[in-house]
Parts: sequence; structure tokens; C-alpha cells
Amino acid sequence: MSVPLPAAFRYRTIDAGGVGIRCAVAGDGPPVLLLHGYPQTHLIWHHVAPLLATDHTVVLADLRGYGDSTKPAPGPGDAAYSKRALARDQVLLMGALGFERFAVVGHDRGARVGHRLALDHPGAVRALAVLDVVPTRHAYATADAAFAQGYYHWFFLTAPNGIPERLIGGDPEFWIRARMTARHGGGTPFDPAAMAEYVRCFADPAAIAASCADYRAAATIDLEHDDADAGRTVDAPVLALWGEHSFVGRHYDVLDVWRGYASDLRGRSVAADHYLPEEAPAETAALLRDFLTGCSARR
Repeated sequence: MSVPLPAAFRYRTIDAGGVGIRCAVAGDGPPVLLLHGYPQTHLIWHHVAPLLATDHTVVLADLRGYGDSTKPAPGPGDAAYSKRALARDQVLLMGALGFERFAVVGHDRGARVGHRLALDHPGAVRALAVLDVVPTRHAYATADAAFAQGYYHWFFLTAPNGIPERLIGGDPEFWIRARMTARHGGGTPFDPAAMAEYVRCFADPAAIAASCADYRAAATIDLEHDDADAGRTVDAPVLALWGEHSFVGRHYDVLDVWRGYASDLRGRSVAADHYLPEEAPAETAALLRDFLTGCSARR
């Protein structure tokens, strides 16, 4: 089963400060970095990336701990998987590719990395798009029973003593398919080749451990970083997109929340659940392209 990306996308592994970041690059024009979420890889963008590559240089990256990127042992405090560390990886990746300033588009965990990247490296980020998230700090501060049910994995994955690692490791394919199909609202179905790649990558015990560390960091060191930046807004233009059927779309006034974190904001819902780039690729790509093109003309 072939990987669902056109041959124009060339794969490389870049040394980002001792962490190998796997990426695929294609296109020509203003650079844009696309970041995936949990429990996926860069292939979430396999529909959208070719459309953006017609007038942008598109970089698809596997986050540290995911896909075919390096999976450092989590270590004490899970600082190796803080969004600050993951964001630095991506700045080093883009610099190694020759891009000191670029747009960032992130879905799910990738959006949280993008948010941190824009705060820690404002000179590098020309524009930021965040897909189907509200900021981590807001999500935890307003968590209620509905959040605990809808986002139970946020709490399960932070459990200590190797509990989630052991349970997920018993049947990682079931976990991935169950998580993803539960948050798919119709539209374009998941590509079987992409799903097979998600399963292949996530079945690695090191990937399972890394992803749990990612969520543990979100509940600890990431919140410390976010609290230290309370009141700061992203300098770059921000586009927020969300699924009209997703938990985010049904439980938050997404634009109102992001107004507290972005000074130049726009956004709207998309006819999808959580996986916008796969469920509604044409609409998602068109909205991203309009936003990125507009930002290129302005800055």
C-alpha cells in the first residue's frame, strides 16, 4: 500500500539539535510548515498539502516522538516533550531548510506546538493557523464534566506508572482506529494507506511512550510556560478553524476564546468533526490558501 503523497514531495531527516525530524517538502513560493496532531503523522495533510504546494513551499513534519522522527526517552518531568522543546525542533528544521521566516499551520497537538512557536519565536512566524483547538491553558482552566468525557484521553494519557503505555501497547491499532473513528463526522473517509501508516508509526512502544509524555507535559510544564505568558498575544495574523460537529465547535465560542491570545484574528467553522484536513480537505485547503496568500501580500 503506497503512502498517499505525490512523488513531488521529497523526504529528508533533519538534525534539529540532536533530534532527527522527518519531513517531506514540495512546491515553490512562501514557506509554510504543516504540523499534525495525535495520534497521527504528517500524512494528515496528504489531501491539503498538494493543493497548497501549487503556490507555496510546503514542509510537512513529524513532531518529535511521532511518525518517523526521533523519539527521545521522556525523562523526569517530561520536559523533553514540552511544546517549547517541540517548537524549537521545528524552528531548527525550517532554518536548516533555509527558511528563517515562515507560516505555521497546526492541527490538534500541532496547533499547540504552533502556538508556542509563535510566542517563543515571534520573528520566525509570518502567520499562524490553528485547527480545532482552543489554547491549552483555557481548556484546563474551564474543564468541566463534558470536557472530561469528550477529552477523557487527556487524563488517561497522563496516568502514572506506565498504565496508558501498557494498555495502549496491548492493541495500538484498536486504540488508533477507535480514537479516530469516534471523532470523524462524515465527509471524506480516512485513506486506508494513511491509516496504515498511522498504525505502523504508533505501534512502536517508543512512540506510545512519547505521546503519553506529550500529554503529561501539557498538564504540567506546558501550563507553567503558558501561565508565565498569561496576557501575551501572538503578534502574527491568526486563523482559527474548527469542525462544526467537533467537541471544540460545540462547546466553545472559539473566536471569543482566541481573542484573548491573538491580536489579529479571524476564523470560522468547517463542515467536519475533528479531522478537518482529512474530512473536508477542499474547504480546509481553500480557507488556508486564502489566509496564507493574504498574509504574504501584507507582510
